[in-house]
Amino acid sequence: MLSQRTRYALRSLIMLAGGSADAPQQIATISATERVPRKFLELILLDLKRAGIVESTRGRSGGYRLARAAKDISFGEVIRLLDGPLALVPCASLTAYAPCGDCQDEVTCAIRRAALVVREESARVLDGFSLADAVRREANAIAAL
Repeated sequence: MLSQRTRYALRSLIMLAGGSADAPQQIATISATERVPRKFLELILLDLKRAGIVESTRGRSGGYRLARAAKDISFGEVIRLLDGPLALVPCASLTAYAPCGDCQDEVTCAIRRAALVVREESARVLDGFSLADAVRREANAIAAL
């Protein structure tokens, strides 16, 4: 399951992706619009800034905006950054591999084989779904109402 932190990050990033690329959004606006506690949002945006996903501008007309095009920022990237690997078990992880302590034979382990399939499919879907896709789908859902 996604952490609350990651859900807040994705909602805030979708808001930024739906706005003007030139006009930064103030943290107070993001916090109020997306119902994210401001102090928590500050920490989230700092991590996203360090990762090169957002950039900030200081001053009266400053705020946050995406550092790259919305089509180039995937849900998978954000989830891995904030929640870690997509794998269900450590022996199925590409980035945080560790053998399971209770596994007798990793090569034939049915749990690992299933987890590898889940990880691959999860990565395919999440890495293929961008912030631009989310903005587009949200707009389509609103238009359908």
